[in-house]
Amino acid sequence: MKRLLAPAVLAVAFSASLPAQNTGTVGTPASFKDEAKAELVVELIKKYEGLHDRSDYPYYGYGHCKLPGEELSYDMTEAEAEKLLIRDLEKRYRLFSKYGKGSLILTVLSYNVGHGTLLGYGKHLKSRLLKKMEAGGRDIYKEYISYCHYKGRKTRSIERRRKMEFLLLHEK
Repeated sequence: MKRLLAPAVLAVAFSASLPAQNTGTVGTPASFKDEAKAELVVELIKKYEGLHDRSDYPYYGYGHCKLPGEELSYDMTEAEAEKLLIRDLEKRYRLFSKYGKGSLILTVLSYNVGHGTLLGYGKHLKSRLLKKMEAGGRDIYKEYISYCHYKGRKTRSIERRRKMEFLLLHEK
């Protein structure tokens, strides 16, 4: 319980600093921009990713990985970087929209770990997180928080990020 107290306080403080959002949507919205918490997602990613510079190659803006043939510059403005972020989130949201209430939290996680890690690709199997959600399980805390490793080692800062994302975005 004590472990969740500090992130919960931070979550309340962080969400209170954002403008009010429309929560009147029913079901899963057709678009990421229609999500009630879309603005919160964008602000969360901007906070944790930061604006990347040349030392972060191949990442541009707020964590966009440059694709073959794409013309990007590290001189982009914050508005251009945010537009690129929203475009990326739109694409990922469409991949996970069939998961209903869980689509937004899966979109955020896939932005950081990759959609192939969750959906499975090649010899990699579908993630336990998705399997549990497909089976109707809503108690996904352990599975979600488990995505906190970097180069095979558990990283506290990533774990804190996952806890914050879970507290702000998970809907039962």
